[in-house]
Amino acid sequence: MPNANPRAACVQALLRWEEGREFSDAIIHETLAAGALGALDRSLLLEMFYGILRNLTLLDFIASRLRDGPVDPLTRQILRLGFYQIFLTRIPPHAAVNETVNLAAKSRALVNALLRRSLREKEELERAIRESPLAIRFSHPDFLLARWRKRFGEEAARKLCEWNNTPAEVYVRANTLKVTPGELLRTGRGAEPCAAHPLMIKVKQLPFSWMVGGLCYVQDPATLLACELLAPQPGETILDACAAPGGKTTAIAQLMENRGEIVACDCSAPRLARLKENLNRLGVANTKIVLKDWLDETTPFQRETFDRILVDAPCTNTGVLRRRIDARWRLGVSDFETMARKQSLLLKAVAPLLKKGGVLVYSSCSLEREENEGVVERIGKQIDFLKFVESKTALPFRDGVDGAFAAKFIR
Repeated sequence: MPNANPRAACVQALLRWEEGREFSDAIIHETLAAGALGALDRSLLLEMFYGILRNLTLLDFIASRLRDGPVDPLTRQILRLGFYQIFLTRIPPHAAVNETVNLAAKSRALVNALLRRSLREKEELERAIRESPLAIRFSHPDFLLARWRKRFGEEAARKLCEWNNTPAEVYVRANTLKVTPGELLRTGRGAEPCAAHPLMIKVKQLPFSWMVGGLCYVQDPATLLACELLAPQPGETILDACAAPGGKTTAIAQLMENRGEIVACDCSAPRLARLKENLNRLGVANTKIVLKDWLDETTPFQRETFDRILVDAPCTNTGVLRRRIDARWRLGVSDFETMARKQSLLLKAVAPLLKKGGVLVYSSCSLEREENEGVVERIGKQIDFLKFVESKTALPFRDGVDGAFAAKFIR
């Protein structure tokens, strides 16, 4: 039977996350889909689950100050839940302790003692947190911080950590196939125009009617950087090589005014199903969906078929860690170079499909040089018929939007 206790559901979701390789979004989606929680409890579950994942190192640091030695996996998650409520929320201390202790069985006495001690020593613990290294205060892996310090400097690295640990604001792109940005601004309570892009609107609460009616698409302003460089025109033939779930595909369709053809590919059938739903909801009528793994050498397309190609490649997601909450914990030191090799293979697979004089845009949501400038340099050496034109970058600590990179080539 589904668990109707948001704290218990949170602990079970955290156990599932730590014991496997599933991403947090998939776990929490299935947990909420059980349907046993009311609206307030669902909100509490979301806040606690994602908040704990954002602050894992910090919460374990608190535990280490109160007790030496390891604890079993269940007790570890219960303690993280308790410390998160005490140190990072406005939940009354007695409620945080009592509700959390009730989740413990064999470790009830230990959990009760540590949580109550943390309340007694809260001021001293908070001072220790303030004096701790950046990696502890903001719960980021040391190797990531070392990279960002070297690339951007100490102050920018700190601001990036702060950004990643702040819940993301909600932006929507007005779907001009159905509505204008002005019309949405007039009908959305608390909706504000976004200085980063004229089609983007910041919302405090997303109107259900906007989503059902296909009037908008939820995405960060930085995601449109690649579409602007691509500059698709009505009547052209466009390849979106890594299209699902459709944020850039539907933006391209808008720019084309639903005229011409978009071929939207992805290697995941479930993700293509989501893409199809989004195309239908937003009224996109010029797109053909194709299941395609570009690392498979066979191709259903003829050479020099497309006027423009977008390769929004899979990446390490270091520019969107405030949205991909747990991605920081899934990364390893070697992943950046491994991903860069795959990204280069993708480009080599699709580049022959571009017409002479056509435009190819490579994009990522990574901050890392290997996956951005490094890929551009590698492609410059490996594909002699592509000429690099320009690149654009969005940096959270500089631009106030998600991290993104886009590079434009011409054949």
